[in-house]
Amino acid sequence: MKIIIFACVHNAGRSQMAAAWFNGLADRRRVRALSAGTSPAGQIHPEVLQVMLESGMDLSKEIPKLLSNDLAAMADLLITMGCGETCPMFPGLRKDDWALEDPKGKPLERVREIRDDIKERVVALLTREGWQG
Repeated sequence: MKIIIFACVHNAGRSQMAAAWFNGLADRRRVRALSAGTSPAGQIHPEVLQVMLESGMDLSKEIPKLLSNDLAAMADLLITMGCGETCPMFPGLRKDDWALEDPKGKPLERVREIRDDIKERVVALLTREGWQG
């Protein structure tokens, strides 16, 4: 089983959406996603909860988590999203960076655009790696 980690600063928006899309679309017998943050927030951003629920994904039970060395040690791929220099380096771990705007406090229409962009990137990743469900 391959483990993919999606990470952003607060683990309350982008990375949560990416992990939800990934786990909903991937072959769960072969790969799964986790999400984490370099400075986790207390809860998922309300605008993110709303737009993901519109897509049939309930993130209300998700809790932001820290991107720790132990978590990274389990992973095969780390995809960072806008954490810049606060994103730690994990030697030997394959890494990609998706430049995505933070949805926190944005109008719902913009959060929907970010959500849809993340879904497109996840679909492309799944297709490229052969991990589709």
